[in-house]
Amino acid sequence: MGLLDRVQQDAQKRTEIDVVSQYRERLLEEVDLDDLARLNPTQRRVRLERVLSTLISIDGPVLAQRERSTLIQRVVDEALGLGVLEPLLADESITEIMVNGPDDVFVERRGRLERHPVTFASSEHLLQAIDRIVSTVNRRVDESSPMVDARLPTGERVNVILPPLALDGPTLTIRRFPKPFRLGQLVGMGALDEASAVLLGAFVRARLNIVVSGGTGTGKTTFLNALSGLLPAHERIVTIEDAAELSLQQEHVVRLESRPANVEGKGEVSIRDLVRNALRMRPDRIVVGEVRGGETMDMLQAMNTGHEGSLATVHANSALDALSRLETLATMSELELPVTTIRDQINGAVDVVVHLSRGLDGSRRVGEIAAVVSTRREDYATVPLMTFVQDPLGPDRRITGRFRRHPLTPEISARLFAAGETVPDATGGAA
Repeated sequence: MGLLDRVQQDAQKRTEIDVVSQYRERLLEEVDLDDLARLNPTQRRVRLERVLSTLISIDGPVLAQRERSTLIQRVVDEALGLGVLEPLLADESITEIMVNGPDDVFVERRGRLERHPVTFASSEHLLQAIDRIVSTVNRRVDESSPMVDARLPTGERVNVILPPLALDGPTLTIRRFPKPFRLGQLVGMGALDEASAVLLGAFVRARLNIVVSGGTGTGKTTFLNALSGLLPAHERIVTIEDAAELSLQQEHVVRLESRPANVEGKGEVSIRDLVRNALRMRPDRIVVGEVRGGETMDMLQAMNTGHEGSLATVHANSALDALSRLETLATMSELELPVTTIRDQINGAVDVVVHLSRGLDGSRRVGEIAAVVSTRREDYATVPLMTFVQDPLGPDRRITGRFRRHPLTPEISARLFAAGETVPDATGGAA
């Protein structure tokens, strides 16, 4: 594309956004906002589309039916939502939206990244959408406060970073609220096999402390949500998250969410504050969406002092690495504890690590289920209970393989026996 073509295209985009902005202002002047607020989202959109259609018929440009429908949709999207991002948010196949600038939009579908043709008219247009997002959660983002994390009312997690920190312009990342799956559904999707799902169910019922580990985008929250679905319905469960994503179906669930500081730098409530408070709430189980700091020490102490059967996730590259990662995070506590003491806590608290992996083809699955066999202040050690054995990549570059079971450790076998659990052994029989 030549320079003249780019100039003409930019001018056309600015003209389009000017028309959309003009009709948006007229539309909001024509409707009763108080009356509009009493309608549900579907009724609200229908009302605005009807009013806007009348306005365009009276003095609008002569348009083909398709162009008219597109204009109405864009104006209503600007009035009600996030403008050009609305169609992306409505597309359930999209799990993440990444805006690297007004002309640089990527989405993730089925674990794969792809460029999307949607664009903003300018950096200012993108900033308007960002301001609308953060204002819905009473946050502010500008040059003096150029980074913000937030959650949309519909559950999506949002991260914004502005210049001068983002060198190429305003950057926006929207992570979709993960669809809740049951463990059986994940089996059907190939994330694990039936025998491993049965084994994990026995672990949960026998009140083993389980840590779910994995890298970014491996599905830790989705898997934690599926695993928590196995918790007994009669127990009191307290969930603690940085941004509420878990969707537990049990009857007795208390959901806690951390809160960032306000624009004056006050009012922050951290994950650690919530973990400490949860211990005063008589929980049967504690589920932490992700441990990432000093709260790790509090969580370990809870697991060691009568809150067996708790669940948490952590960023790590392997099951064994997850234990070292917990040690690093625990040192962030203000408690000046020797490493050997922290190691004692981790070895005593964590029974099983479920490590998730993400393949080159975007597939997510359980790569390893490992038992922690180190004790007291020993160096960390795990033994595999299940591993995914990958086949060589074929021409289609899709990952295939099989889940291989390994014998249970004597300690875990004893725990399951004491809890009355019968599970398949490594050869498929009853343990």
